[in-house]
Amino acid sequence: MTNIKFSPAAPARYAAAPIWRLLVLSLAFLISSKETTAFTSQLPSAALRHPKQHQFALLSSSDDDATSKLLEKARKLREEVSAVEQSKAEVQKQNDAKAQAQREAEMEEQKQRDQQRLRYSAEVPILKDMGDEVMERVDFPPRLKGGKSHIVTIQAPLPLGLVLGEDASIPGMTSVDEVAAEGNGAAAGVKQGDIVRAITACQTTMETPTWQLLAGGIGQPKTKRFMYSVDGRPLEEVLDAIGSNRMYVQGRDVWLVLERMD
Repeated sequence: MTNIKFSPAAPARYAAAPIWRLLVLSLAFLISSKETTAFTSQLPSAALRHPKQHQFALLSSSDDDATSKLLEKARKLREEVSAVEQSKAEVQKQNDAKAQAQREAEMEEQKQRDQQRLRYSAEVPILKDMGDEVMERVDFPPRLKGGKSHIVTIQAPLPLGLVLGEDASIPGMTSVDEVAAEGNGAAAGVKQGDIVRAITACQTTMETPTWQLLAGGIGQPKTKRFMYSVDGRPLEEVLDAIGSNRMYVQGRDVWLVLERMD
């Protein structure tokens, strides 16, 4: 039996309590102590040493599961985003390749057009409204079939030493039928079979300044040189146009634009 001692400071009600009540209290205390000992003996030693840590371990187990699930979702989301980004990058790469191919095709097409234009065009002197001559590139679409011809320009003084005629295969076209070996045309590079496309021609007009008109003057003659297209022109008119270059007092060379087979 457990001895119960009362200190001087114990409450008066315990000191004055009957003996049977004290025995009941002692018995209840013993029973409570034995139950507590039996319960604690069933707990793990770590739980007894660190009850708070054991409680945290039980809670952290479910927290770890939730964290793992969140991490797995995040991983899958990153994979989905990466797949979308790769798909977009691949589409952009294909679009860039198509755009590059289109640009290259356009550049190649433009290059072919430029080559075609250079092949069938020439820089010749063009008479402007103010009377000045300006070198400009003029297109001469091919008249010979097959696409195996090109345009050449030649400058030569008169007489040219050429025999011109109407091309039998192409109506309205003037061809070079003969070239004198010692003539100016041969020296400049004219060849038999060339097709004449344009030449320089001269024309004399009377130009009267305003003050002469007021005074009743008749003006002064002035010769102008210009490019003359011979496509579809009669042969006699072409020959007259070539001969008109003698009117040019400065004695400048005749320009001939010729289409020549390759």
